[in-house]
Amino acid sequence: MNEPPPEGALRPIRSFVLRMGRMGPGQEKALAELGPRFLIPYAQGPLDLDAAFGRIAPKILEIGFGMGETTARIAAEHPDTDYLGVEVHTPGVGALLKRIGELNLANLRLVRHDAVEVLRHMIPEAGLDGIHIFFPDPWHKKRHHKRRLIQPPLASLLASRLRPGGYLHLATDWEDYARQMLRVLSAEPGLENTVPAFAPRPAYRPLTKFEQRGLRLGHGVWDLVFRRRQTTSRQTVGDSTPS
Repeated sequence: MNEPPPEGALRPIRSFVLRMGRMGPGQEKALAELGPRFLIPYAQGPLDLDAAFGRIAPKILEIGFGMGETTARIAAEHPDTDYLGVEVHTPGVGALLKRIGELNLANLRLVRHDAVEVLRHMIPEAGLDGIHIFFPDPWHKKRHHKRRLIQPPLASLLASRLRPGGYLHLATDWEDYARQMLRVLSAEPGLENTVPAFAPRPAYRPLTKFEQRGLRLGHGVWDLVFRRRQTTSRQTVGDSTPS
């Protein structure tokens, strides 16, 4: 696989709008009390993922977890897997910290920072067993498509952070964006699709209330599941995709 592109090629325009939002008292309390334990400060150096979680286990990165309901549910249902969530929206970080406390989750850590910079500076090459990107901002107006997160330079960076055989799972409810994602990921030489086009929703990704409402109204949802190509002939042990 080609080396990831230079840093400047990855962020000419940010793919998100930083909205601080209003924190509820429960979110503020969770940020103050649980943040020191579960919130990892951004740093321009590799993160020792096993040390961060205090154990050796499969490591899954989630980019843009929103308010964290899906992330918390997945982590609760797969206690033998560690999840690192990256989000810039402070109320969302507070909300997920609150869920961590309520559910007594030990397998979640959070970084409140831009995901591209976290990937480039903190995540070691071939350090992840999987990456989740669920319902990123579709930037539906054509003139804003350049702001979409899933672009060729990022696809290369994502692939480089997966171990051989590791998976990349994306989901969107915007068909035009789904087709762009499919084109971009299919063109990345380090990745291969697990199915001919779009994938059935894996059982580990729960339906959100918003998604259920959309499906009842006839709206579509598209999942994509790609894998990092094997770089050697040696068989990778195990399968990191939750069942």
